[in-house]
Amino acid sequence: MTTASPPRPQADRAVIWAVLALSAAGVLAVYSAVSFLAETKSGGDTERFLFRHLLRIGLALGMAGLFSLVDYRRLARGSKVALVGSLALLVAVQVLGAVTNGAQRWLELGPVSFQPSDLAKVALVLHVAVLLAKKQEYIGDLKRGFVPLLVWIAPTVLLIGMEDLSTAAVLSVTMGAMLFVGRVRVLHMAAVALAGLLLAVGFLATSPQRAARVEAWTGIEMFGTADASIEISAQDENYQADQARIAIAMGGLTGVGPGKSVQRDFLPAPYNDFILAIVAEEYGLIGALLILMVFVWILGRGFLRVARGAPDPLGLFLALGMTTAVVLGGFVNAMVTCGLLPVTGLAMPFVSYGGTSMLATGAMIGILLNVSRYASPSA
Repeated sequence: MTTASPPRPQADRAVIWAVLALSAAGVLAVYSAVSFLAETKSGGDTERFLFRHLLRIGLALGMAGLFSLVDYRRLARGSKVALVGSLALLVAVQVLGAVTNGAQRWLELGPVSFQPSDLAKVALVLHVAVLLAKKQEYIGDLKRGFVPLLVWIAPTVLLIGMEDLSTAAVLSVTMGAMLFVGRVRVLHMAAVALAGLLLAVGFLATSPQRAARVEAWTGIEMFGTADASIEISAQDENYQADQARIAIAMGGLTGVGPGKSVQRDFLPAPYNDFILAIVAEEYGLIGALLILMVFVWILGRGFLRVARGAPDPLGLFLALGMTTAVVLGGFVNAMVTCGLLPVTGLAMPFVSYGGTSMLATGAMIGILLNVSRYASPSA
């Protein structure tokens, strides 16, 4: 007589509903925002871009579902291989990468192009979680505990930061949160943070495009290498920030109505970097705040329910890292829209029109959901 296998534990439904809510909001916002892109690139065929976005949303949700079913402890066994492969791709993009909008971030394989930085972000969080869990007994030791972590974190962040400083910054903050909770000594972290800050300044000073963005945002001439043509062009930092603020102001409290955005014709990449401005214009401050509240909800569930209730240190660090990376990306995108940060090019998870970033976000949410299957329900 055979016995039935025990039912698979359920993933956190609150996180699932939050992701579905963001995806639905993104479909509505992207459909409105791509009208200008459709006019200029496909003869007004807005549905073409909508279907492409729906396909990517479907793939991202499928990725989340797949990773939610694979035990995170099994994924941990391949973390080093995944990170080594990601580092190889990051090196390849420096040599063979395609240049888009002045940045060399993409690898092209025939008709397919992707950003290795998005893959590296997932792999690094996964592997650092593995190392932190293994080294808890001697994590305060510089040589045995901290240096092995730095060996993987430093080159990954450095290679990403060479062309994508905003993603490197988000990843650095994520690493900082994981290391802090992992009981790494604050002195060790502070020394590396100072070195990283100096390196970031160096990246800004040696890049005319980045220097121009920062100077236009601050209104202060800080670098002698800034490209003045970028600061005065129709696509400069001030222009984009001004158009986003106009969209927010026009939306008021309740918005102008679905599909009635005017600023989508003036904002560069309204379907990606400034998708929240379209939401704010069409659905008002209430709509924009609802989007941000969903990210806060994911943050609370990821930290207080999944990470806190994780059955082991590995699950705790994975839940913490994946949650931080996803939610921080959403907050940074919102801060750029409001003019609180320079234009970064970071997509809003599940809301913006995106490719590789959406798939990577799906994988991170899937890992978070997998940990939630084993988390204590009383947490």
